[in-house]
Amino acid sequence: MWLYIMASGWNGTLYVGVTNSLSRRIAEHRKGRGSDFVRRYGVIHLVYAERFERADEAIAQETRVKAWKRAWKIALIEKSNPSWADLSDTIHLD
Repeated sequence: MWLYIMASGWNGTLYVGVTNSLSRRIAEHRKGRGSDFVRRYGVIHLVYAERFERADEAIAQETRVKAWKRAWKIALIEKSNPSWADLSDTIHLD
């Protein structure tokens, strides 16, 4: 299971989610599928991903991260991805 953060661009709109198939979910984001939020704000760049062995752990972390202030989410992203590079081509997705 994956916790992921997608962004519209550097320091742009953020979307926090969980999925069991990161490659499928990224494709859905890029096609504008999944939610009105995704279509409206164009959150298509994978800027953070964290793998969990158990779904309940991923969902609990998603709940925590969604409750964080924006600055804390940005700090989480920049700790492992300071340039906000799109990680979809650089990590093993599934």
